[in-house]
Amino acid sequence: MDTSGFKDGATYDVIAAWVEKNYGFHVTNLNIAQTKRKCGIIERQNYNLPKSEDSVQPETTAEKEAAIKVYVYLMGLIIRGDTILKCHPL
Repeated sequence: MDTSGFKDGATYDVIAAWVEKNYGFHVTNLNIAQTKRKCGIIERQNYNLPKSEDSVQPETTAEKEAAIKVYVYLMGLIIRGDTILKCHPL
């Protein structure tokens, strides 16, 4: 597996491309954001809030979440369940 792009950090486009290349399915920015949030990776405050209080966002499937977690793990974040245990530089 080529890990040359891992050291520079990962944009959502890089993560989506990696998942599609290695798993054969597409993940959206929403899938990536939800998975990172579940893992405790909160990048910034979300200013794009829903207009109605009862709006519902689709949940990320377990298959897509697992693929994103594999990429996050390879980037240097060790995840057990939904908890980040350690972050180390590559």
